[in-house]
Amino acid sequence: MAERSFRKEVEKLRVGAGERFEGEGILAVTKALLQAGVAYVGGYQGSPISHLMDVFSDADPLLRELGVHFESNASEAAAAAMLAASVNYPLRGAVAWKSVVGTNVASDALSNLASGGVRGGALVIIGEDYGEGSSIMQERTHAFAMKSQMWLLDPRPNLPTIVDMVERGFELSEASNTPVMIELRVRSCHMTGSFVAKDNRRPPLTVAEALAHPVRDVDRIVLPPANFVHEVEKIERRWPAAQRFVRERQLNEWFGPERDDIGIIVQGGLFNTLNRALELAGLSDSAGATRVPVYCLNVVYPLVPEEIVAFCAGKRAVLVVEEGQPEFIEHELNTLLRRADCQTRVVGKDILPRAGEYSGPVLGKGLADFLAIWSPARAPAAPPAVEADKALASEVHPRPAGFCTGCPERPIFAAMKLLQREIGEFHVSADIGCHLFSILPPFHLGNTTMGYGLGTAGASAFKSDDRRAIAVMGDGGFWHNGLTSGIGNAVFNQDDSVTIIVDNGYSAATGGQDILSSRAENETRHTNHPIEAAVRGIGVKWARTLNRTYDVAAMRDTLREALTSREKGPKVIIARSECMLNKQRRVKPLLAKAERDGQRVERDRFGVDPETCTGDHACIRLSGCPSLGIRANPDPLRSHPVTHIDNTCVGCGNCGEVAHAAVLCPSFWKATIVTNPGRWEALRQRIRRAAIGWLQARHARALAARAF
Repeated sequence: MAERSFRKEVEKLRVGAGERFEGEGILAVTKALLQAGVAYVGGYQGSPISHLMDVFSDADPLLRELGVHFESNASEAAAAAMLAASVNYPLRGAVAWKSVVGTNVASDALSNLASGGVRGGALVIIGEDYGEGSSIMQERTHAFAMKSQMWLLDPRPNLPTIVDMVERGFELSEASNTPVMIELRVRSCHMTGSFVAKDNRRPPLTVAEALAHPVRDVDRIVLPPANFVHEVEKIERRWPAAQRFVRERQLNEWFGPERDDIGIIVQGGLFNTLNRALELAGLSDSAGATRVPVYCLNVVYPLVPEEIVAFCAGKRAVLVVEEGQPEFIEHELNTLLRRADCQTRVVGKDILPRAGEYSGPVLGKGLADFLAIWSPARAPAAPPAVEADKALASEVHPRPAGFCTGCPERPIFAAMKLLQREIGEFHVSADIGCHLFSILPPFHLGNTTMGYGLGTAGASAFKSDDRRAIAVMGDGGFWHNGLTSGIGNAVFNQDDSVTIIVDNGYSAATGGQDILSSRAENETRHTNHPIEAAVRGIGVKWARTLNRTYDVAAMRDTLREALTSREKGPKVIIARSECMLNKQRRVKPLLAKAERDGQRVERDRFGVDPETCTGDHACIRLSGCPSLGIRANPDPLRSHPVTHIDNTCVGCGNCGEVAHAAVLCPSFWKATIVTNPGRWEALRQRIRRAAIGWLQARHARALAARAF
């Protein structure tokens, strides 16, 4: 169950030629694929293109109508390998994933694909996770494109341009027999807009039709001597063909006046931010009518020398707006201009930051500095907003990421903290997923993280006769990579480590998509494959499954057993409880409907008795739940604030479980709220309320009497 359904929105994908399509960037990309006659699509979810995979999934009925095959791939490597269908057949295929991490995973298949080349258009839709909101290492896909000589598109963020680049991407791939990447930043994925649609096209050749007539070309397979020929092909035929296509189809755009003594060269994906900086400097408007020449690179690799030289000719200096490092475009521009004996000064990272996102204030300052040197008459008089941003950052309290309210992973780490008190510090090899939040307060658990599904492999170097390393991975990472690289490796080498597999029923961190071990029934995918069966099948002897992670004492005791058992070999604990976000999305509509229908509905709420609470707050330190806070102590003789549970509580009970497992205090209480109670139940409640009210009033009178 994905975090967002696109079942209604995908109906827009049926609009025909001449109609106006309105929607998000990810929907526009899907429409562009259908208009281009794509034969198959796939990929692996991950921000900022997680929802693109959800759109593909929800649009599956339409895809089937058009003869388009959709595959929800096990990993980015599997998605890249699927593009092999375009090697021998004129099939257009597209896959999507988060980059740069997904590109790293897919690198082996991509290198083979780029070496042998393709016959049908092969498009890789990259969710470029760089800058604001990123959760990964700050690297760029550009380096991989250059290394394997795959062409890289970076479309200007507006829907007509994005749609056009998707369609042109297929054509570029076919014209140069090279796979093409198109990178979309988070704002491009979720921006809204409109464009004039075309009819969806059934692929001229479907995958089923291709399979019925197999084609084999041994020259496309990466083996000697063909692999040496491939390198020559790339340089002598494919690269010039790509440059010629980009130039003839005018994929890059020119804005502003034809003549000026300065200019700006910008990555297409950064054009809107640059235009806003120009607008604030009085050198453009919101429609992009710049008063400085701008060369917008919708294709950032390969560059077209003729276009570069033509743009720079007659200019004293050009500013290169290239986000991230190393500055690949800036380096190549200098090389191309020197070869053409063009003496235009290239200004880039000497003015703009070498690292970090190019936000509006950053580009505003860089533009002001450039103009102050090369065109002082046009330099903005107002100071840039960078200092104001710094002042704001100093005032706004940082909010590190953390587990959601009711998250079933929180009690796992609470149990680990309790056990740490008994047997000392752990070395914890962490993994990619929600569980990585354990490295932050209040848990401070996790020494390293090496990649998705690599938690167990990250602990493999640690061998000791009296100490065991702990590895943590999620169910998504387990099926992505962990089963073989982690558990299989540990079995083969007889590593004496402990692996905790967090089984919350979904690939939760990427948006709640179903996976092999999901308990939900899926109409188009096969689920309900237990993780314990998989690890035992690969040779693990010691495996335990806990079906309720909120039982902190049981979690602690099971982990203690794993760490102290005399049995050698890898040990696996599968900690199962449904992701609370997905559970709430699933359950809330059902409960609301039941209430409207007059059915009896129960909801649990937890609270803290302020008269019993000592104000120690160990419950908060061992939980960190967002619904736990503090309030003023009602006892005038005690100054410490007491713990309070607010209305965001989802009734998981973790706080009370932690308190009891740690033998903290008896101040937690649980109440069951009943909606639409039965007749006798309502009568019983009225009697209880009257009796309790009478007793409380008598107690109050007694206290008042003592006071006098």
